[in-house]
Amino acid sequence: MMNRKMLKQAQDLQKRMAQMQDDMENKTVETTSGGGVIKVVVSGKMHVESITIDPEAVDPEDVEMLEDLVLTAINEGLLKAQEMVSKEMSSLTGGFKIPGLS
Repeated sequence: MMNRKMLKQAQDLQKRMAQMQDDMENKTVETTSGGGVIKVVVSGKMHVESITIDPEAVDPEDVEMLEDLVLTAINEGLLKAQEMVSKEMSSLTGGFKIPGLS
């Protein structure tokens, strides 16, 4: 009977994980760089949803700085999205580390 109970628990966890993954598509995080002149929104599926650049950040004489600001905002957005997913996964698994799912 213990095996049947464990199998049911595993199936329930699998269903909840699939639902969580669907939910992550609709959850987003927002980051900024350059004092807010660059804004990036990233979904829980690690998809960059949008990039907003304040016209003041556009200096034709210093394109490299703009590129750095965009790169910083994107990388921070991806990191925050990963943290959001990790937190959701941790709450789903009760803090247990499951290989391949952390």
